[in-house]
Amino acid sequence: MRAVREALPARREEIELHTADGLCLVGELAQPVGRRPVATLVCLHPLPTGGGMMDSHVLRKASWWLPAQAGIAVLRFNTRGTASERGRSEGSFAGGAAERFDVAAAIEYAEFADLPSIWLLGWSFGTELALQHGCDPAVTGAVLLSPPLRRAGDDDLAVWARSGKPLLVLVPEFDDYLRPAEARRRFAVVPQAEVIGVPGARHLWVGDAERVLDEIVRVVAPAAPR
Repeated sequence: MRAVREALPARREEIELHTADGLCLVGELAQPVGRRPVATLVCLHPLPTGGGMMDSHVLRKASWWLPAQAGIAVLRFNTRGTASERGRSEGSFAGGAAERFDVAAAIEYAEFADLPSIWLLGWSFGTELALQHGCDPAVTGAVLLSPPLRRAGDDDLAVWARSGKPLLVLVPEFDDYLRPAEARRRFAVVPQAEVIGVPGARHLWVGDAERVLDEIVRVVAPAAPR
């Protein structure tokens, strides 16, 4: 992935997601210019009580680079009660339970917008939302960055195993919660999961965003130039 310091050209629009329990969530959809996307990422951000939001750096860089460089549409949004420069989503943090409505609203938006090959991109807390609430018929698969596997458990992994949907699991060598050897053991119940330990990386992926985006493109849009 060719790193740049600013956003590359894309069709960017501010969007609103409406949940089944009556909340309005704010977000952004970035699409390639002049062509249809080849795939779609629905981004699920890190823990909002720890500063996670739709602008967390890996997700922001995905929206800056992937539409232009790989033809991938990137949908980012703030889960309930979360704020960023885009604004604050209605509601309040619910620990991952009521956020199932947020995940469903984002998938529904992508589906109704006729976006192709919908993949979830979860980071930390976002991986818990993907594993617990994201195995939807409209979803092709999921990419998990730094999964803690604290809220999500073996029952959630079993759902993904039965679905056959692909999981790409990127685990930092020096993660704060789950390191590569343990991640391989835990995800072994999902035969189609590809678990990659990333040498030298840490939970926040500072300095490693390009490696993450390369791996995402490899799986989500394998025909795209890299």
